[in-house]
Amino acid sequence: MLIEACNIDVQIGKKMILKSISLQIEKGRIITVIGPNGSGKSTLLKTLIGAITPVTGTLIKAPELSVGYVPQRLHIDETLPMTVKRFLQLPHKMPAKCLQNALSEAGASNLMNQQLNSLSGGQLQRVLLARALLTTPNLLLLDEPTQGLDRKGTADFYRQLNQLRQKLNCAILLVSHDLQVVMRQSDQVICLNGQICCQGKPEDVGNSDTFKTLFGLDGDGDTLALYRHHSHSRTTYSQPSANQEIHHAG
Repeated sequence: MLIEACNIDVQIGKKMILKSISLQIEKGRIITVIGPNGSGKSTLLKTLIGAITPVTGTLIKAPELSVGYVPQRLHIDETLPMTVKRFLQLPHKMPAKCLQNALSEAGASNLMNQQLNSLSGGQLQRVLLARALLTTPNLLLLDEPTQGLDRKGTADFYRQLNQLRQKLNCAILLVSHDLQVVMRQSDQVICLNGQICCQGKPEDVGNSDTFKTLFGLDGDGDTLALYRHHSHSRTTYSQPSANQEIHHAG
């Protein structure tokens, strides 16, 4: 277990953002957090990395925990000349071989000498992923990494994450709004709206009334298209029983 959150509450100012959050993150799993705008998704990630301190509850981190974080967006001064290589070396220089390995793992091996402000949205996200990989993390946290990407770019990015998960045996926790890709590519889905409304395997969450209500699905097969197809060649992980797999808040 890399991280375990037990009944944590997060308050910013006088406003309670997250209430009674309990979750576990294990190596080798892709966990996606979904929910409407303002539901506390980004706050959850910042809490897990220690940028925000819960007001109550317990957050347990494994001694060997190493986190790589990919932010929701990066604001770049377009007048500032900076290559990808230089960007990856901030704030400390690293051997070119390490930089190239990280770029290759992120699917961006040919971008080393490109100007940062010339990259497409998909290329920039892969560079940010490479930067997160430089620390050899066993947990990757990504806050809406596919925002602004088209469907193909989103699918390609998720495939890259899946390859990383298998190669590095790391855990991946990400925030996403792309429900169809989420349901196909995730091992576990957490539906958040201030508290965890439901969580579990994608097909279980997709069938829950809470999920359908929150995302305005009519229950007449909308979620069927969201189901993930399991491949026998993929690593399998032990799962709780069907009765344990989905937990409704309240």
